[in-house]
Amino acid sequence: MKGFEKYIPFTPQPIENRTWPDKSLTKAPVWCSVDLRDGNQALIDPMNLDEKLEMFHMLVDEIGVKEVEIGFPSASETEYAICRELIEGGHIPDDVTIQVLVQARPHLIRKTFEAIQGAKHVIFHFYNSTSTLQRQVVFRTDVAGVKKIATDAAALIYEMAGPVIQGGMDVRFEYSPESFMGTEMDAAVEICAAVLDELHADQNHRVILNLPTTVENCMPNRFADEIEYFVRNLPGRERAIISLHPHNDRGCGIATTEMALLAGGERVEACLFGNGERTGNADLVTLAMNLYSQGIDPELDFTHMDRIIQMYQRCTKMRVPERHPYAGELVFTAFSGSHQDAINKGFHYMEETGTDKWMVPYLPIDPSDLGRSYEPVRINSQSGKGGAAFIMSHKFGFDMPKAMHREFGAIVQRESDRQGVELKPETIYQLFEQEYLKVDGPYSLIQNKLGADVENGVAHSHFYGKLRHKDTVFEVTGEGNGPIDAFFNAIRGERMDRYEFIDYKEHAISAGSDSQAVAYIQLRNKQGRDIFGVGIDHNISMASIKAILCAINRARSMEHREKEAAKRAGSVGTDSAN
Repeated sequence: MKGFEKYIPFTPQPIENRTWPDKSLTKAPVWCSVDLRDGNQALIDPMNLDEKLEMFHMLVDEIGVKEVEIGFPSASETEYAICRELIEGGHIPDDVTIQVLVQARPHLIRKTFEAIQGAKHVIFHFYNSTSTLQRQVVFRTDVAGVKKIATDAAALIYEMAGPVIQGGMDVRFEYSPESFMGTEMDAAVEICAAVLDELHADQNHRVILNLPTTVENCMPNRFADEIEYFVRNLPGRERAIISLHPHNDRGCGIATTEMALLAGGERVEACLFGNGERTGNADLVTLAMNLYSQGIDPELDFTHMDRIIQMYQRCTKMRVPERHPYAGELVFTAFSGSHQDAINKGFHYMEETGTDKWMVPYLPIDPSDLGRSYEPVRINSQSGKGGAAFIMSHKFGFDMPKAMHREFGAIVQRESDRQGVELKPETIYQLFEQEYLKVDGPYSLIQNKLGADVENGVAHSHFYGKLRHKDTVFEVTGEGNGPIDAFFNAIRGERMDRYEFIDYKEHAISAGSDSQAVAYIQLRNKQGRDIFGVGIDHNISMASIKAILCAINRARSMEHREKEAAKRAGSVGTDSAN
């Protein structure tokens, strides 16, 4: 027998005229965090009291979760002590309900009632396993046997809750047929209906029926069929709140949850970043932000995502992967050139149109909604011309003309290829500075004077300057209809004037009394190649002249390098022939 043949395929629940595929999510479910219980029991080193308290306060005070499963107080003295500290230490806000879990066993139920004394709002959550596999392998019993375990526990809980409720505590009941997805649906309905009866559930005292994918064993649509079938056939459906507790063994926890909500689920138990047994629980963050991205209020606050991540990693000793939806370090970045270009255009479009809708390709939500430090574009050898331009604009304030993007992008890409690593923004700025702002030869301006006058309503500019070329200093003068024209006329007749002026752009790069202007000049040489120059100065006219000198110097340097390369190539060719 081949390895895969030993596995028993999932048996789908037959259902006619299913309705869930035609529905849409329109509001958030009731959220219950199980980080302190299900998430905690899955850790290599479970959280201590201080760590649990820190996570609890993050969940309720900052994220806004209203129901939190705090633990399994009958399981150990540590769990019991944590429950008591939450209650006696005054950590629980009046609008938050704590949830405690217990197996359907009498002595554990009694211990749990001791643990919750003094609490204001409590969900008493009990469970037993009902699946075909568990009945056969673990309990060696039939449906009637596991049903009796559940109903006996329900009767005891209802009896013990009476005096507690009379004493002023708000107690609600929750029952989980563990391994629900592996239980025959008619059996699940029978067991849950009997539990509702024992708990005296009615429309005014609804019981939470938590239907877990304890070990995910089917496609999400199959689980949604089970939920719709269960809801259709449950006697007194109005007596129950249908809760979901999906795990992620097949990697489908999010899809399973969303489809099951369409099929009748009203409440979700989940963990931050999908923590939990094996491959984890459904991820509370992703579920909530998926709603947010569709224009639905998730009723949870993740505007401070970095703080949540830091708390989670500190308390659990787990790590949020770089590609984790919404939260990972790399999820709001783009290395691909075409992606970078589209992101850049998206931001420009929003600015130009003034739209209040998010319209940036490749970014499903605005990272600032999560309080993230915005770095959507990162540069490696796969990046294109737009990425480097985006970083120079958004990080350093240099809004290069579009025609210049290709030239600078190629410079950045060559450096990334040379290093074989991602280039940080600071490195990209250093390349820009080295290529454009620190160009000082072969020509340099050592003295200059700009003037202007108006004659017959027409402005004229005058330029006088001294230029150095290697060891030679020479004077130039010129007039024109503006500073750029005057400078070009001044250098006419020198070897510097072999370039055609193509385009010009300027803008401020700082505000206040110390503001500076940056100018970009595009020239074209006799061979039709475009060369760009950049100049910075407090005086915009001088910034333009510096940019022209930068472009000419860069052009001369390129020509020199090409001549040297041609000589070397010729020398190699001669040597080969010899």
